[in-house]
Amino acid sequence: MLRVAIFAAALSAAPAAAQEFRLREVPQLASVAVADLEPRTVVFADHVKDKLADPSTGLIPFEDWARERPLQRRFLSLFPEFSEPRFKEGGKRDLSIYVAEARFRIGKATVDLARYASLAFVERLDPAVKHRAITAAQAVPNTMPELAHSMPPGRRWCEDENAICIHSRYRFEGRIPTGILLVNKLRDESKKPIPDFIEFQSEIRLISPQQPEVVDIRLLTGIDGTVTGVLEQSSFWANQVIQFGRLVAVVQQHPADAGASIATVYLVLAVRNDILNKQKEYGNAPVLRNMVPAQLLMGNSSFNTGNSISAGLPRYARGRIKAMAEIIEKE
Repeated sequence: MLRVAIFAAALSAAPAAAQEFRLREVPQLASVAVADLEPRTVVFADHVKDKLADPSTGLIPFEDWARERPLQRRFLSLFPEFSEPRFKEGGKRDLSIYVAEARFRIGKATVDLARYASLAFVERLDPAVKHRAITAAQAVPNTMPELAHSMPPGRRWCEDENAICIHSRYRFEGRIPTGILLVNKLRDESKKPIPDFIEFQSEIRLISPQQPEVVDIRLLTGIDGTVTGVLEQSSFWANQVIQFGRLVAVVQQHPADAGASIATVYLVLAVRNDILNKQKEYGNAPVLRNMVPAQLLMGNSSFNTGNSISAGLPRYARGRIKAMAEIIEKE
């Protein structure tokens, strides 16, 4: 009995397990005032139903996004001057954009973002994606002149002293690899087979709030609190589907609570329209209807599965940002 009593007392004295972050879906981040941000809650908005979005895909044409959302283009493009790639023979590669944004309150006056500009942090966000560090010499656009459109003006990828670079690989899960195998069997033999994995390279960089490129990033967040840190992941090369990806996390002092901070996170992916436009080709073949690229990408296929990339962009974005919030709040 004495042991039972001691055990019960220990349980009652132990702090309750930290509550998991919950997701609150809203049409726009601006619809929730900073004062109304609840503890352990991620306020999340993606723009699949935006007035600019294509109703059939939920993606926004790059040109429309760049014209109507100049602040987003400035801070969330691969680099501010980025435009859709143009071909030597004329014409350009049309892109469509997926945009997600989230905000959460952190119960700390300061957040050391430097600890998150690391391979270890990226590995914790999604264990299904495997990563390895790379050098500037291994960054694909640095060595291929035909990828000059993916190079930021005045510098090469992976040479910033405050940056690390990684090569990431993810093998699709569930029934998607079987579907890809079937697609390859039905394709013209002269065409290169579609891989059942995605690989991409990224630069992860910690940016001082005093650097000119982010000095007025408060215009993007819409919060009048001092910016204490900016962390960005720029995915500058992928083996298929994606033209570029960006994740930007901005931490600011809470305007009304000296003991708290506010994090605003943006996730943007630019997708190649020449891939999306295979919808008719796949949709007309009954056996391939679950492999329509736009449906798979946006999580609307019965082949979508899990919580990683195979789940589709919307679910993946929610899971990754929620994982970020959990890690930052705990540490």
